[in-house]
Amino acid sequence: MAPTHVLRCCQRGLAWIPVIFIALVVCWSYYAYVVELCILTIHNTGEKFIYLVVFHLSFIMFVWSYWKTIFTRPANPSKEFCLPKSEKEQYEKEQRPETQQEILKRVATGLPLYTRTGAGAVRYCDRCQVIKPDRCHHCSACDMCVLKMDHHCPWVNNCVGFSNYKFFILFLTYSLVYCLFIAASVLQYFIKFWTSDLPESHAKFHVLFLFFVAAMFCISILSLFTYHLWLVGKNRSTIEAFRAPVFRNGPDKNGFSLGFSKNIAQVFGDQKKYWLLPVFTSQGDGLSFPTRLVTIDPEQPTECLQPGALDKGAVEGPAEQTSPVSESQNRLLANDYHSEDEHKETDILKSDESEAITISIESES
Repeated sequence: MAPTHVLRCCQRGLAWIPVIFIALVVCWSYYAYVVELCILTIHNTGEKFIYLVVFHLSFIMFVWSYWKTIFTRPANPSKEFCLPKSEKEQYEKEQRPETQQEILKRVATGLPLYTRTGAGAVRYCDRCQVIKPDRCHHCSACDMCVLKMDHHCPWVNNCVGFSNYKFFILFLTYSLVYCLFIAASVLQYFIKFWTSDLPESHAKFHVLFLFFVAAMFCISILSLFTYHLWLVGKNRSTIEAFRAPVFRNGPDKNGFSLGFSKNIAQVFGDQKKYWLLPVFTSQGDGLSFPTRLVTIDPEQPTECLQPGALDKGAVEGPAEQTSPVSESQNRLLANDYHSEDEHKETDILKSDESEAITISIESES
């Protein structure tokens, strides 16, 4: 028992090595840029002032978003997705998978679930002992089920999911801006040191190495940043990009896509003034998501078919309804476009029908 506990503690300690490495590189880059470049190398006061202001703005936003990505705890399924005590005991005693699935289906009837396993079964985590909400997956590194899990990132030593996905995107954004600005502003002094236009000093090593490091990180971050912007536009996670979510009517890689602008709002929220700030503004609760299902789910309760009732971030409108408009609803929608004459004719028919009903009652009495 003790060796297992010690091994787990060692694993958790080693997991912080990438984060410590990034922190050391950032601290060194701050010293190299502010002290060695701006203070000791640049003599133009105006240029020095502009560089320091822009650098510190990008540095603050980069560190802020990185901090939020690291220390925002992943969101987990709520208690309503846990099996009640009686069903849990029955599930654990039962050996037959078919009967276990019947128990899970019975419990999941009132839950907002649209996705299934590849075999069509209810998604259940034996490790966490919860029914998995849509887009939820178990992270072996964090040893927990994470809502809208995207991936486990070793560079932040955290699981990227519903609670911190916006912070992760902003971390990539500001780290790219940080590296681009450093590379662009250092380039001219890199060339001067390289061609010996500037006198030899201890700042030469820092300036040359700073440009190489910034350019290297810029190239590597750019590809990851572009990929995740594409995922946000498609409203997919990294897991869903490799394996399409399975609904009851089959797999659908675009099952959660609501259109580009609404997909962006799912992650960044409705108020654009908060988009660039590392504060949580994502829509919904992470437990349920509006879908674009094209067929009515016969196993889903009527109240669960309305995304707005499940998720405050659900999008209103016929394009985002989780079930098609019924025939009676079609009639109601069609009546909105009738002319005043048609409304009058309808009123006359209704009055005739009411009179006919009255006459029939009187005759029977």
